[in-house]
Amino acid sequence: MGSKNLGKAKRVGLALRLGLPVFLIAPLLAGCATAPPTSDTADYQAFEQQNDPWEPTNRVFYSVNDKLDTYFMKPVAQGYVDITTVGIRNHAGDFITNIGEPARLVNFMLEGKPRDAGTSLVRFLVDSTAGIGGIFDPATAIGYPETDTDFGLTLAFWGVPEGPYLYLPVFGPSGARDVWNVPVEYFATPMELAPASHALTYFGWSETALHLVNTRAQFIQPIEQIQATALDPYATFRSLYRQSRASQLQLIEQRDTPTPPAWSDQPAH
Repeated sequence: MGSKNLGKAKRVGLALRLGLPVFLIAPLLAGCATAPPTSDTADYQAFEQQNDPWEPTNRVFYSVNDKLDTYFMKPVAQGYVDITTVGIRNHAGDFITNIGEPARLVNFMLEGKPRDAGTSLVRFLVDSTAGIGGIFDPATAIGYPETDTDFGLTLAFWGVPEGPYLYLPVFGPSGARDVWNVPVEYFATPMELAPASHALTYFGWSETALHLVNTRAQFIQPIEQIQATALDPYATFRSLYRQSRASQLQLIEQRDTPTPPAWSDQPAH
């Protein structure tokens, strides 16, 4: 889960820091859903549209995650909400977003989006300095709003199909293409590029914990609503995830325009 929208909320780039090689899960999944015997039936078309051949195993992981969330993550997130303000949580989200800017810069370059890459670069430089390490977001105020992407979307631009749906232990919805965000986002963080030290290691773990808790706190009510009203929460989360990814890809394709500062179009005096 990201800091400001549902697409960011499902990110799994933290996985390697927790020692979870989730990009190796796909080949190990044993439980597979059986396709209907004929391809001209409504059941078969629905099976193809779901693109969830590992659904039995995915549902097991969903059940495990749901219990982990119920008894651990949600209470921790609720306690975090109780002792913080919206402003503090927003600043925490800005800080987390700033740490992810180098990865977005690299991905925009790989996608052939130089303007978006420039926006990410300016945001990282401005927010890391004037924004005191990203706690504040002055880059948005001067006309460089947050732009989001990741390696899964980069692969989509390269024509790689999304592949089967995956529900990952701990980190939730993903896919055979999106799961490769894990190694890319891990190695593109500023902490990994800096010289190793004990202080940096502790900082990385602290940032990971903050990311998880701050993100979960933002979605307490939406997740509760889905779980309370959806006939099949697993299918609902699967649908929302795919809609979010499609929307992110469409926004990047449509946003291939300059993002000049707000003052740049003012008439000269």
